[in-house]
Amino acid sequence: MRRVLLLIYIIACATNAHAYSSALAALVKNDYTTKADSLTNVLIEQFMNKTKGTFYSTPHDVEHSSTYIYWQQAHAIDVLIYGYERHKGDDTGLATKYRTYMQRWYTNKANNYSGGATGFENPYTDDMCWICLSLLRLNEALGVKTYATTAKRLFDNAIIKRAKEDERGFWLPWNTDEGSGPNACTEAPACLAAAKLFLLYGDSTYLTYAEKLYNFTVKNICKSDGRVEEPPLTYTQGTFGEACRQLYHITGRSTYRLNATTYINYAFTSGRCTSNGLLRHEGTSMDQSLFKAVLIPYAVNFCLDESMTFSTRRSLIVAILKNADVLWKNLDKDSYPAMFCPYYWGDAYDSSKTASMGAMASGASLMENVARMCIGLTTKPDESDIQVPMMPTRAQNNSIYTLGGRLVRSHTTDTEGLPAGIYIINNKKVVVH
Repeated sequence: MRRVLLLIYIIACATNAHAYSSALAALVKNDYTTKADSLTNVLIEQFMNKTKGTFYSTPHDVEHSSTYIYWQQAHAIDVLIYGYERHKGDDTGLATKYRTYMQRWYTNKANNYSGGATGFENPYTDDMCWICLSLLRLNEALGVKTYATTAKRLFDNAIIKRAKEDERGFWLPWNTDEGSGPNACTEAPACLAAAKLFLLYGDSTYLTYAEKLYNFTVKNICKSDGRVEEPPLTYTQGTFGEACRQLYHITGRSTYRLNATTYINYAFTSGRCTSNGLLRHEGTSMDQSLFKAVLIPYAVNFCLDESMTFSTRRSLIVAILKNADVLWKNLDKDSYPAMFCPYYWGDAYDSSKTASMGAMASGASLMENVARMCIGLTTKPDESDIQVPMMPTRAQNNSIYTLGGRLVRSHTTDTEGLPAGIYIINNKKVVVH
């Protein structure tokens, strides 16, 4: 009888999941793949130093203001990473070009004006955190351990060594200046980087760091209405929301899931972060113009995560698609390949001003990730691969789980360094001695 009830439960879950997936897929009305290709190409042709794989602040560095453009490199190269992942199975030529630029970006240390043992170290802790996350993304996309190893060294030897602990909790200073304090743009990416390093290496020390940084941020920086900081900025809303989402999958604790929903949803629903139903104009500086490029990929991760609340996923998908459609409508297609993105997607680009790499990367990130989101929503899963659910989260291939369903390492099947025991790898039990 228990087996029958279990089978009924499994069928019901699968039926509901299919119904929800179909409802979300029905929201997709347009094809965004060629639009993503177009904007990514503008980013490359207008803003990239192709011999180095790094990015200028203005088209072809016309303002000669690119010396200190460093943390921005992380989110510009992320656009190419998503483009590479989208094309590696259908356009090997384009994927190879993107891969070459990514390798050059790494070789030239992402335009870092400082250095250190890894070449990616910097007086600004948040700069290193953003770069660390992009190095981890390079490893996920390309499967090259060098990128992960460098990210680990950067985190271990430069980022976390700056940590302080006092009556408020465990935190990282924004930079090396005397008296520099904590802020969301440092704690949030550091928390996320620590969570991802735990998933990759299985070292519980990283999980401890992630949870301490999470606790500090919630206690000292976040507001009860969903603001990660004051003023609320889209990039920290998205980054801390993604850190919460990752911690939920690691621990299964519902508080993390709730906060992931709260912080990411705030960015798309609050009048502090939006204007006329679109993500707002956050400023014209290189920093401000890039904020939306950070939020969008994490918001799309949320939308594609079947363990997140269906109603919130649906409303976010609608909002993200609206932003993409309005941006595309307002672009001057006749100016291609100088088809620059505006700071606010509800406006046309002001051709009397110099174009911004930050605004361009934000627009390209939007379109790349909308393309990724639509492919993820409309691609029919292989029904022959349906397995009995082991955990409340969606199963991942090429990842390692405990028998209880806790994710131990993501995007790898390498068991080296794991404690002895039995693990689930690609739905099979594996004994580690």
